[in-house]
Amino acid sequence: MRDLRVRYERTIKEEVSSALKTRLFALLLGLILSFIFIVNQQSEATLGGSADTVESDGKALFAVKGLTRTYNRYTVHELDSSSTAVREYVSPSGIVFGIAWKGMVHPDLAQLLGSYADEYQEALKHTSHLPGRRRLQVKAERVVVEKWGHMRNLQGRAYDPNLIPSGVSVDEIR
Repeated sequence: MRDLRVRYERTIKEEVSSALKTRLFALLLGLILSFIFIVNQQSEATLGGSADTVESDGKALFAVKGLTRTYNRYTVHELDSSSTAVREYVSPSGIVFGIAWKGMVHPDLAQLLGSYADEYQEALKHTSHLPGRRRLQVKAERVVVEKWGHMRNLQGRAYDPNLIPSGVSVDEIR
């Protein structure tokens, strides 16, 4: 009888231990996922954001930082991934005013547009798509996004006309 009682107590302890381990694992997994979500949210401001966002864009796009070129009225930071090259145009005040890309696929515009992404998505819904056309221009109140090209050679640019430094032409964002 005593033997049976000892076995019963061991079984209960093992079940309680197993349940605690499961709960602890679920809690830990939830904390890790929350941390990942928070870190990703913090890196989503690019167009209109500071030059510091170039670094976070590179990580989010799985790209390596390429050349940085300085011109009279702006600086261009290049990010290269295996499928797309992205150039971010930064004004002398340190604000990203334009983005251009070229590659086999279009980059994640939600990441690159940051706070402009929702405005772009809404304007895209109201933009007519002509069959057979490979060029698309979406104009919203604060952002212009242009896409063109063909398979394996997709290009585009996005910019906020209000942030372009004086003396800089939109055509320089390429």
